[in-house]
Amino acid sequence: MQYSASAKRFLRTPTFGILSTHPPTLCGLATFSVALAVNLGDLGAEVGVVQIEDGPPSQNDRVVGHLVNGSPASIAACSALLNRNDVAIIQHEYGLYGGTDGDEVVEIMRGLTVPAIVVAHTVLKDPTPHQRSVLEDVVRLADQVVVMSDTARERLRSGFAVDPAKVVTIPHGAALPTTPALKRSGRPTLLTWGLIGPGKGIERVIEAMVSLKQLPGRPQYLIAGQTHPKVLASQGEAYREGLVEQAERLGVSDCVSFDARYRSPKSVTALIQTAAAVVLPYDSKDQVTSGVLVDSLASGRPVVATAFPHATELLSGGAGSVVGHDDAAGLVNVLNKLLTDPRVAGTMANEARQLAPTMAWPVVAAAYVDVAQRLLSARAAVA
Repeated sequence: MQYSASAKRFLRTPTFGILSTHPPTLCGLATFSVALAVNLGDLGAEVGVVQIEDGPPSQNDRVVGHLVNGSPASIAACSALLNRNDVAIIQHEYGLYGGTDGDEVVEIMRGLTVPAIVVAHTVLKDPTPHQRSVLEDVVRLADQVVVMSDTARERLRSGFAVDPAKVVTIPHGAALPTTPALKRSGRPTLLTWGLIGPGKGIERVIEAMVSLKQLPGRPQYLIAGQTHPKVLASQGEAYREGLVEQAERLGVSDCVSFDARYRSPKSVTALIQTAAAVVLPYDSKDQVTSGVLVDSLASGRPVVATAFPHATELLSGGAGSVVGHDDAAGLVNVLNKLLTDPRVAGTMANEARQLAPTMAWPVVAAAYVDVAQRLLSARAAVA
């Protein structure tokens, strides 16, 4: 079901323990968890984060402990820390926890005595038998499972042995712009942003620039973001260097640029607003959640994306265009229209702005509070 707020029976604001990665680790899940924690705090909730050790430890006061994957003692301590709160929020990705397909999370959840809300960031269309088993165990042990798209909800309910009543949809949160966008001037910019690495499909847009570079205004393509830490550790900057070489080989290096600076969420929002359009040319045909997509729409920008599920779902109302993964001509055609027809771009931007309020972090955090209050009320009723 699509989540909707109900009358609150548990009157006080619950306390939350969140299990997640956390900055200074750079990943979308860490960014998500910080935003959720901050906005829960703004609603009056006390929040403590148990950080999954995936890089340097955080010095933030909100972090109350750390999970060391592969350590039975740490797993038990993690459960105990989460149990100090009214409700635990467990972020779930297969590669996040120790064990095969991250199955150590099951032991953590078995140690919980408080209601557990699991946030399922990935729901695979074709999981391996063990991946299916892990997620089914996680859902069985959870009191509520949050997904962030209708596609994820339907996959989970139809493709896995789960209780459908446990599954609710709450959108991925986004920070809305706090100031009006400045009038865009100079060369129109196509923007791809976020952590960079193989699978982002940036090659598609660089190739498209061969046809687009001669358009009026001499459009440019900006790739903004650092290389994903795991990619950097295993492959260095090989992917980025390959993209630079591609642009030079195709003769478009004068209209393709890279910016690897770290940007705060506020500065990312400002950057998005400068773009004529955001392009998400991902290789994935399986991605059911994209924070980059949500943030781009919340900033009121047209989005052009390959046909991954979350994009197909959110852009169906006209806030952008979806093109096939192998449709190079279709990508050029859509971008050409956006760059040359102000009516097309304006209509898409307006549709994006209409979607934005439903994704605002305060609204999303309030939905989590309401879920928690409902779970606590249900437990009290049978106690």
